[in-house]
Amino acid sequence: MPICEKWAYLDHAAVAPISGPASEAIRLWNQQAAQEGVAAWSGWMGQLRETRRLGAQVTGANEDEITLVSSTTAGINLVAEGIDWREGDNVVTLADEFPSNLYPWMQLERLGVELRRVPTDRGAVDYHELASACDRRTRVVTVSWVGYSNGVRRDLTRIGEVARKYDSFFFVDAIQGLGVYPIHVGELGIDGLAADGHKWMLGPEGAGIAYIRSEWLDRLRPLGVGWNSVTHAGDYANLELNLKPSAARYEGGSHNMVGFVALGASLRLLNEIGTPSLEHKILENAGCVRALLTQHGGVVYSPEAGAEVSGIVSCRFSGVDLKKLKRLCLEDGVVINFRDGRLRVSPHAYTDERDFEKLDASLATALPLASE
Repeated sequence: MPICEKWAYLDHAAVAPISGPASEAIRLWNQQAAQEGVAAWSGWMGQLRETRRLGAQVTGANEDEITLVSSTTAGINLVAEGIDWREGDNVVTLADEFPSNLYPWMQLERLGVELRRVPTDRGAVDYHELASACDRRTRVVTVSWVGYSNGVRRDLTRIGEVARKYDSFFFVDAIQGLGVYPIHVGELGIDGLAADGHKWMLGPEGAGIAYIRSEWLDRLRPLGVGWNSVTHAGDYANLELNLKPSAARYEGGSHNMVGFVALGASLRLLNEIGTPSLEHKILENAGCVRALLTQHGGVVYSPEAGAEVSGIVSCRFSGVDLKKLKRLCLEDGVVINFRDGRLRVSPHAYTDERDFEKLDASLATALPLASE
C-alpha cells in the first residue's frame, strides 16, 4: 500500500487509497492508451471479464450475475427503477441508511409506493420489528450490510428470511463490507447487491460491481440499454434488440475502462489473501482502535464484540469540535473522519502498530486544542 509511506490512513469507510496493484494497473493502462490506443482495446475487455469473474468470486455469485457499475447508487437504481411497481406497493428499509439507499426508493412515491423506515438502536436491528413492517405488498427489503455511521454489521441470514417470507426482493448495499468479509449471495438468498470499489476493496472511485440473481434478469426492466447490451455487441449493422442473457446487459455504453481494470487488480489481491484472513485482521485492528479511543476519553458507540462488529469504530468525545479535530489530525499525517456527530475511525487489514502510534500521539495533541 503506497499510502503507508506518508499517512496513517484510518478512513476506509469514506474513500480508501488504492492498492499498489491498482496503481500499477492504472499506470500500465495509461501507457497503453497513449501508445497503442484502440489496438489495446480487446486486451482491456479481457481484463473487464476478469474483473467480473473476481466480483463473482468475492460475492459467491455466478459470473453471469455480475455487472460492472459506476457506483453503489447505480446498482441500487437497477432495482429501484427496474421493478414493475404498482400503486400500494411498499419498500422496507432501515431508518439510518446512507442516502443512496433511501433516495431511489423515496422517489417512487410518485408511483404510489411507500417507503417504510424501521428504526435501529445505535445501528442494531430489531429483526422482529423489521418483519412487522413487511406485508403482502412489500416488494423490496433493502439494507446496508454494515451501517456507515456506526459500523454495525447486520445479520443478512435473518433479513433474508424475512424477505423470503413475504416473497420480496432482498437487496443489500454492501459497500462497507464487500471484499473483506465472507459473503455468499446464494446461500443468503440475496437477490441483488451493489458496492463501489473505493472503500474496503481499495479500488478507484467510479468503478464497482452489482449482482442481480439470474432469475430476476428478465423480471426487471433493463436500464441503460445501448450498443453493448446485446448479444451481437460490436455488430453495429445488426439492429435486433437481443439482450445479453447475463447481467452484463446493463453495461450499455463505453466502460470506465481504467477504473474497472484497476478494481480488478485490487480484487485479485484481496481474493488471494482471502476474506477470512482479511476479516480477522480488520477486526483485530478495530479492537486496537476501540481501546485507544477509550484511553483518550472517547465513549465507543459501535459494537465491541460479537457478530455485529465491523472495521468501523464510532465514538463520542464530549465538548470536542470534530471538524477541527479531523483537520489537526490530518496536519499530523493521520486520516480519520466524523459522521453523525461522532468520530469515525476505520482501519484496514494493512494497518499496523505505527499507524496506531501516530493516531495515539495525534489525539493526545489535538483533543485539547479541539475542545470547545
